[in-house]
Amino acid sequence: MKEEIKIGGRRSKLAVVQSVTVKLLIEEEFPNYECPVLALQTLGDQVQQKPLYSFGGKALWTKELEDRLYDADPAKKIDLIVHSLKDMPTLLPEGFELGGITRRVDPTDCLVMPLGSPYKNLSDLPAGSVVGTSSVRRSAQLRRKFPQLKFESIRGNIHTRLQKVDDPESPYECIILASAGLIRMGLENRITERFTSEVMYHAVGQGALGLEIRKDDTRVLRVLEKITDLESTVCCLAERALMRTLEGGCSVPIGVESSYDIETKKLVLRGIVVSVDGSMAVEDCQELLINDVREDSMKCGRLLAEKMMADGAKQILDDINLDRIDQ
Repeated sequence: MKEEIKIGGRRSKLAVVQSVTVKLLIEEEFPNYECPVLALQTLGDQVQQKPLYSFGGKALWTKELEDRLYDADPAKKIDLIVHSLKDMPTLLPEGFELGGITRRVDPTDCLVMPLGSPYKNLSDLPAGSVVGTSSVRRSAQLRRKFPQLKFESIRGNIHTRLQKVDDPESPYECIILASAGLIRMGLENRITERFTSEVMYHAVGQGALGLEIRKDDTRVLRVLEKITDLESTVCCLAERALMRTLEGGCSVPIGVESSYDIETKKLVLRGIVVSVDGSMAVEDCQELLINDVREDSMKCGRLLAEKMMADGAKQILDDINLDRIDQ
């Protein structure tokens, strides 16, 4: 009989594709394993009319799934949760751990214009055009570069957002999405432009899958070691340590860009913190040689966070949190 590792994930089409990706990675490395996939609806999937920061942030995607890792009913219990790493809290509850990170797909953000649009980039758009994005990180950075544009929240899965922007009656002149989601869904042809860090730094962990497990589950950890990607792990651990030290959530405007050279073992981590209106920003860089993957990667993130806080990032983030409390 084959051994089982039960995989849990969200119910959206993209989440299912991601869960199946991990299933295939495991089953290819371990032919003696079967990995059934369970797709569950979370609170974040159900509430589609509000920006995420206004009603709970990242935990909305994780709690129902985490409950299943310790479920007393063997029929409901799972062994592994597949997350978009950018949606995974940097601090996990007691009893859970990040067991692995898969090879990253393109981490950039991208511009999607409606079908038939005459415009090819944000600079082409008339003043007052509405850009759809529910990410404070994205809108804050774009406000710096394109103050003439308007930014409004847009929720829903990838297909829903594409339908909204393609609708002739749509208020949106374009939308901003993660390139990785479109690539995974076979919709790369909808990418009008990919943003470099000169325009917009991407989200922490964007493009990678985070694999959450029960803490110290040695059986599953041994399996995940074989499908974890070194380069992506170094970069994402550093990015997550930066965010954790800055005390930022998924909706706080912290952007990153990272690269790791496996031959030289040099990690280069860049970060930006932007005020919500785009008027203030702190941008810094940190380099570090990685000898211990976990400890040194996280150290690089902490060092960059400390540098950024000394340059004023803490004040920007504190003001954002105060703004949230006042709303």
